[in-house]
Amino acid sequence: MSPRVGSTASAPLCVDRITLRQIELPLKEPFRISSGVVHNRRIMLLELHDSSGAVEWSECVAGESPNYSSEAIDTAWLAVTKWVAPRVLGRTFSHPSEVHPILERDFRGHEMAKAGVEMGMWGLAAKMANLPLARFIGGVRTEVATGISLGIQKDPATLVARASEAFAAGYRKVKIKIEPGNDVEWVRAVRNAVGPDAHLMADANNAYSLEDADHLAKLDDLGLMMIEQPLSHDDLVRHAALQRKLRTPICLDESITSLERAQDMVTLGSGRIINIKAGRVGGYASSLAIHDYCLEQGVPVWCGGMLESGIGRAYNVALASLPNFVLPGDLSPSARYWAQDVVTPEWTMTDGMVRVPLDVPGIGVTVDRARVESITTRTEVLTA
Repeated sequence: MSPRVGSTASAPLCVDRITLRQIELPLKEPFRISSGVVHNRRIMLLELHDSSGAVEWSECVAGESPNYSSEAIDTAWLAVTKWVAPRVLGRTFSHPSEVHPILERDFRGHEMAKAGVEMGMWGLAAKMANLPLARFIGGVRTEVATGISLGIQKDPATLVARASEAFAAGYRKVKIKIEPGNDVEWVRAVRNAVGPDAHLMADANNAYSLEDADHLAKLDDLGLMMIEQPLSHDDLVRHAALQRKLRTPICLDESITSLERAQDMVTLGSGRIINIKAGRVGGYASSLAIHDYCLEQGVPVWCGGMLESGIGRAYNVALASLPNFVLPGDLSPSARYWAQDVVTPEWTMTDGMVRVPLDVPGIGVTVDRARVESITTRTEVLTA
């Protein structure tokens, strides 16, 4: 894959050391979706060292268990140490876009493990080019609109209160997690409370089947921006059948793991919007290709979140600065999830917007090493 149009030329990259760290960040409150609850976030951080002396950090977004995808932090740790890092350590790349094809060759799956390393190479290249990551990849925004994702609440009244608080705080979109039994009437209660113009969406995280089509069609009357991933994580055909039954756009998340899957979605009519999570699609090169394809096809995209630390958030914010990220992303400020983040400055929001850091080369934030070391539970150093 050649450098995409709009990305900046890079100095040669030769990573000779990668330090892996597992940290444990307790969430300020449990986060529940249809497939499970997260109380404490185990996160893999990567510190990449170039032979020139440049250093940058990245993050692997795999969760503790394989409920969102087939990956988990423990499988990703194994994949990075055994297969991903050995393909890049000590090897010279003229541009970070060359990393993705190397990781794809005769190497199926493990997209989050691949992305942790691949995205770090983009961050490192931006720092070495003395450019902010957003500008290095062709971003055009100085700030990005921010939405909030609300986990499944104990009752509709609590959900209404949380959604109302979010809009009052300035969030530009509220995403409501749903599951069978906690769906239409819960969303209706929020719509009645916040009014017809508030930007609402529902996210099912694969909780339904095509047999639920008539039930899901009741959401059409609630003026939602989209219904995200109602059916199976690997499905495109049944989503196409469901989309034909719904007025509300379907947004695909888990089903889109590559450019080819995005192309299949458009061809089949499986959805009208894509949530791009760089970790889910194998990193930045794939994310940029999906973004550019969707821009050509008139398919809007937005940037989803995976309960990242401030390091992962930096990569999301840079990605969301690209021109076709026209819908608010899940880019909540640090204080939404963490009592203390691992970066300075922490991510903040003003009037529903997060500033794209354009005054610092690389990812735009400084990693608080003392904070990271204080919550590190596992370390491994990989060398060329």
